[in-house]
Amino acid sequence: MLQFQPPGFGKGVVRTSLGSMVYYTPIVEINNVPTLIFLHNFGGGASAYEWSKVYPAFSANYRVLAPDLIGWGESAHPVRSYQIADYLTTIAEFIHQTCSTPITVVASSLTAALIIRLAIQQPNLFKALFLVCPSGFDDFGQGAGRRLPLQIINTPLLDRLIYAVGAENEFAVRNFLQQFLFAKPERLSEEMVQAYLASAQQPNAEYAALAFLRGDLYFDLSLYIQQLNVPTVIFWGEKAQFTTVELGQRLAQLNPSAIFEFVVIANSGILPHLEMPEVAIGLLQQYFQLLCS
Repeated sequence: MLQFQPPGFGKGVVRTSLGSMVYYTPIVEINNVPTLIFLHNFGGGASAYEWSKVYPAFSANYRVLAPDLIGWGESAHPVRSYQIADYLTTIAEFIHQTCSTPITVVASSLTAALIIRLAIQQPNLFKALFLVCPSGFDDFGQGAGRRLPLQIINTPLLDRLIYAVGAENEFAVRNFLQQFLFAKPERLSEEMVQAYLASAQQPNAEYAALAFLRGDLYFDLSLYIQQLNVPTVIFWGEKAQFTTVELGQRLAQLNPSAIFEFVVIANSGILPHLEMPEVAIGLLQQYFQLLCS
């Protein structure tokens, strides 16, 4: 949704096997600079807007790309039962079509966990990973993400009603961001609410969101993370719900050779880059110098 992007950013489109993938990038391109991709989380109303307070700070030194993943934002919303393979495939297709590899990726939550799996499959694509609260939402078999019984979520019509009530109205969006994603509700702006609401109201947006809510995209990251060889830094919101700092530390300890640093961001939730963008920018700049210089 271009209206919510920072000044100076325009929209591009690439074709993937599941349809068009919209991305945002500076209108004025800078030649001979490395590429930096920002990937948003899953959940009702998710889109590239999640990183929009952060990536402008890097556009002078990087070729910044911030896509809406398939099923989210302004990208295609195919009517299908979304699976993990859909995202591993389309993210890889996006990288191949837009970048000269290897690249640096910044990603959050479940998407960050998927990037770990993709980096294991295709390590040649990546130079370094900077991940915020990476979790498969079923790590160590704990099932951290599901909040509604499967019997309810899988009931036809009722699942659509759950999405309409929980994601397609302004009150529900504001409440969800305040109660579950932010550590301090007063940091939530009206623009954030409207951006999430606009994404949630896109035609057929419920299919990807319900796949996430049902747990169709969950997996146990602890079974994969030890195979990661790409240099990685992990950031974790101190007050992140669903996935705690303790969970993140357990995951990071499984692979100290690839995970160079585990950084706890004080007084922030699961999206510190949206809640405290100035802190996220400073930390990314610091660790980019460590791994990308």
